[in-house]
Amino acid sequence: MSILVQIAILPRQQEDSEYILELALERENLRKENIVDWRIRKRSIDARRRPIKINLQIELWLKGEKREIIPPFIPQNVEDSKRIAIIGAGPAGLYAALRAVEAGLKPIVFERGKDVRERRRDLAAINKLQIVNPESNYCFGEGGAGTYSDGKLYTRSKKRGNVLKALEWFVHFGADEDILIDAHPHIGTNKLPKIIAAMREAIIENGGEVHFNSKMTDIKIEKSEIRAIQINDRDWFEFENVILATGHSARDIYYLLHDKNIKMEAKGFAIGVRAEHPQELIDHIQYHGEDDNPYLPPASYSLVEQVDGFGVYSFCMCPGGIIAPCATEQEEVVTNGWSPSKRNNPYANSGIVVSVAPEDLPNYKKDDPFVCLDYQKYVEKRCWEAGGKSQMVPAQRMIDFVEGKISSDFPKTSYQPGIVSADLNEVLPPLLSKKLKKAFVLFGKKMKGYYTNEAVLHAPESRTSSPISIPRDPLTLEHVEIKGLYPCGEGAGYAGGIISAAIDGINCVDAIAKKESLLA
Repeated sequence: MSILVQIAILPRQQEDSEYILELALERENLRKENIVDWRIRKRSIDARRRPIKINLQIELWLKGEKREIIPPFIPQNVEDSKRIAIIGAGPAGLYAALRAVEAGLKPIVFERGKDVRERRRDLAAINKLQIVNPESNYCFGEGGAGTYSDGKLYTRSKKRGNVLKALEWFVHFGADEDILIDAHPHIGTNKLPKIIAAMREAIIENGGEVHFNSKMTDIKIEKSEIRAIQINDRDWFEFENVILATGHSARDIYYLLHDKNIKMEAKGFAIGVRAEHPQELIDHIQYHGEDDNPYLPPASYSLVEQVDGFGVYSFCMCPGGIIAPCATEQEEVVTNGWSPSKRNNPYANSGIVVSVAPEDLPNYKKDDPFVCLDYQKYVEKRCWEAGGKSQMVPAQRMIDFVEGKISSDFPKTSYQPGIVSADLNEVLPPLLSKKLKKAFVLFGKKMKGYYTNEAVLHAPESRTSSPISIPRDPLTLEHVEIKGLYPCGEGAGYAGGIISAAIDGINCVDAIAKKESLLA
């Protein structure tokens, strides 16, 4: 077996592999001739105090041991294998399809949007012309919401499945190996499309199918079992197993399931604003004045407070990032953030959101699965109206928001459609605005300099997770009432990001393979 060694180095030493190895060997009282191989296993920044350190976990293989390298992806030819339908080509759907190819099942993927290359035209249209294509946008299309909104791969869902396998698949299809060791791995929006396309090509090369512009519009159920799905209001396809991996914004799917009397439940989610600071300010705060160190990356932050019994926290923090328009319908506005791989833009942005449960909402009814979705839609519509009924968003400087003052001017913003000055206390419901105001003051006490009028709040940040869950059996992963229907990923309430969604896709295929006696 290998041994693990913990060491700490200065940022300027992180490229000095000889020094890193010598330090690890010294820590274990070993010499070079005692080992046959080594690697960096984990890497994180310790910026709690000066001098800032890089913490490393080093893995050493001692003499007489062998470092086994197992291929991360081992496909089969599944052209003539049993077919399964996968609805959606986001991380849950793509990973489900890749796992199907490994397990001996033929995946047929139906994606309502366009392929990853063609999506770019629709993203340009929403940014420059403020035209929202409801089938192809930042949320819908090959790769899902994560493809053009950053590619952050950090997850706390260690117990849900094999995180390392999910990361190794990204590396296999073209991601940098650094994602295997960084504490908060990140690929970057500029690199993800090529990786996503390589995954699709592997699915097709091994006998699977991927169909774009193919929206599921109906579903046939007989005797509580899935029988068929309809695509584009026209074509019916028979399937015994359907993985529903449609993402957190496919509201039409929720309405379809409701019309078919398929059980759903309201689910708590988080909603608020996206705050944008100058990146150099966040660097100065987080690095305690050591922000001129060229060996340090753009700094991030993580904040959380309890305010009047509600959790308020930072979400999807993007160092060196950009705020993007992520609406999926015309009469709404939605913000999200992303960063390129180098994280070299002059802005730092993060969602600052309030955790809301169904029973917190004014129209709560115990058996209404849509109470949180309706609230989400209400806030997005209010912000669309306040932004001039366009993709411009209502905005306010941070201190102005807390003090109830209209902002008379703004610094430059990364949000391309533009911003409109508004009092967010009037735009957002009091349930949100009151909690956010208190939280920003408290955040400023935790991070000296964070509470500032240099920061601009963009409203709303509302697509943090699905406001609806689709219940499933914890053992079979099938819907609690419908055999053969596998609610999966973020859209069903079982994931909260790229990696957890990917793992859930793998888990659903494993459940099908076990049912079909392909896995023990």
